[in-house]
Amino acid sequence: MYPRTLFYKFSTASMHLAKRKKRIAFLLAAFLGLAITFKAVSAPKREFYQLKIYHLKDQAQENRLDRFLKDAYLPALHRAGVAKVGVFKPAQDAAANATGSAEKLVYVFIPFKSAAQVFKVEEDLTKDKQLATAGQDYFNAAFNNPVYQRIEVVLMEAFEGNPMFTAPNLKAAPAERIYELRSYEAATEDLHENKIAMFNQGEMEIFSRLGFNPVFYAQVKAGSKMPNLMYMTSFESKASRDEKWKAFGADPAWKKMSAMPQYANNFLRADVYLLHPTAYSEI
Repeated sequence: MYPRTLFYKFSTASMHLAKRKKRIAFLLAAFLGLAITFKAVSAPKREFYQLKIYHLKDQAQENRLDRFLKDAYLPALHRAGVAKVGVFKPAQDAAANATGSAEKLVYVFIPFKSAAQVFKVEEDLTKDKQLATAGQDYFNAAFNNPVYQRIEVVLMEAFEGNPMFTAPNLKAAPAERIYELRSYEAATEDLHENKIAMFNQGEMEIFSRLGFNPVFYAQVKAGSKMPNLMYMTSFESKASRDEKWKAFGADPAWKKMSAMPQYANNFLRADVYLLHPTAYSEI
């Protein structure tokens, strides 16, 4: 009887151990499932951005556009649910005018929580009577006396690694601050995606660590230059901007990353625009 009893006890213990392992495995799987679900729920959704670039012929148009943006358009966007809007002008504008270049540019950056909000806001603006009244000079301008020469519109989606824009906390006067807008075109769609991966896998972290005060990073979904990505960083001054870029070029992490073969030739052309915020810009 003794061996049989011992075998029975051993078998029972083995069954309990197996059941315990199954319960632990089940609880672990449930925990992992909850963790994945929580991460999916808690992760912020990627924002969409609209960049409007107004092309103007002279100071008179610029003055009229400033009045429209400040007194009519930005307040209407707020009523439609957009919290902050950035308005910028080229830092080189004075130098350009001195050389006889007549064209002026105004950049309006509008952040949206989703693609659906882009179209919802546009619909709301068409019904906004306050906007129609405050913006009469803009909307009812004669064909031979418009407020602008033309408008470019770029629609973007934020990078996965930086899904929301940030309004930087700069202390310098608006006329001293530099907002650097960069546009990176690629030779192919695959190389374009590779450059985005490079940002998500470390390049953005380097910018943040070195104090570039990033405003946004985004993939261009619709625009005149494709495939393309755009991003904006910000600085207290032009001198600060130059110092940060010098540090970036010498940074060991950047040197290592930029030398990796998998990131070779992932952009074809980079356009750099140095901007000042207007006095009424909210970003």
